[in-house]
Amino acid sequence: MKILISVNHPAHVHLFKNLIWRMEENGHRFLIVARDKDKTIDLLDKYGFQYILTGQAETTPLGYIREMLERTKIFFSVIGDYKPDMVLTQMDPSPAIAAKLRGVPYLCLADSEPAKLILKSTMPFTQAVLTPSCFRTYLGKKQIYYSGYKELAYLHPNTFQPDVSVLNELGVGIDDPYIVLRFVSWGAHHDIGEQGIQNKIEIVKQLEPYGHVFISSESKLGEDLEKYELKVSPEKMHHVLYYARLLFCDSQTMATEAGVLGTPAIRCNSFVGADDMGNFIELENKYHLIYNFSAEKEALSSAVALLKKPDLKQEWAKRQNILLIDKIDVTAFMVWFIENYPRSFTEMKERPEVQYSCASVPGDAS
Repeated sequence: MKILISVNHPAHVHLFKNLIWRMEENGHRFLIVARDKDKTIDLLDKYGFQYILTGQAETTPLGYIREMLERTKIFFSVIGDYKPDMVLTQMDPSPAIAAKLRGVPYLCLADSEPAKLILKSTMPFTQAVLTPSCFRTYLGKKQIYYSGYKELAYLHPNTFQPDVSVLNELGVGIDDPYIVLRFVSWGAHHDIGEQGIQNKIEIVKQLEPYGHVFISSESKLGEDLEKYELKVSPEKMHHVLYYARLLFCDSQTMATEAGVLGTPAIRCNSFVGADDMGNFIELENKYHLIYNFSAEKEALSSAVALLKKPDLKQEWAKRQNILLIDKIDVTAFMVWFIENYPRSFTEMKERPEVQYSCASVPGDAS
């Protein structure tokens, strides 16, 4: 099988990397089409992937429209040349439209309910959309619910083993507590009108007494914060996150990553509220692995209270174990779903419990 995969964000590289490696072992071939955003290209290069570049990510509403049209033309051309049997992406209208025009099946994953424009503009062109079981938006008959989060495609214990040597790069010992701060740029299409953490210097000041502070930021840090910048290569970020005592962030993806790794996470941004994403609600209310705030003062108070707990990481490891018992190896599930599509679609509709067996033995749902 020939499969075209599109990656628009660093998290998408992680999402699909194990799928590609496992399916290549089974004789399948892949073509990656990449969008230059944050560390996406760095990650593709680090993992040795070959790819076609569609250009730099735009950051304005008019720019998004222009970029979408340009990327749709590129995908139409690439699909015509490569002739894939399937196009697979995180939900994205450009490859979806191009695949439809070329008569190629388009499958995608979605986990962001606030991205309403993307959902509406992509669904007419997709054959199947995979969403977490906690996804709060009904997308119709094409929707398949799986018991997991996209982050469990690369952070499930079957695919991720923490490497303690990363602590040497950080200059800390195994018993030295440290805190990771993550600030995103808020320039994505679904971020318009939203905002993240504002009082960054004050947050560092309040958290620094409880451990070393390292900052990962999509935007350039000011002079007051430059000395805290996290300087490890991007593919090592999850190892850094695993050993951290706490994550304090306005990031969507990294908050979920911390949760599934068993690292306490404080997430603070304007998305938090009644219409928040299902995975954040579930991770807080059911598994008690992350905490979500819209007010920085409350978020900071919660962070300090957590850092004062002597058995914090041990307690979170127990909570993480409960989550892992409930959830599946998402990469194994995707391999089974793709290799057996479209029969797998019908099976998941009729017997959704099949995901628990197929996620243990990729490609075998008998």
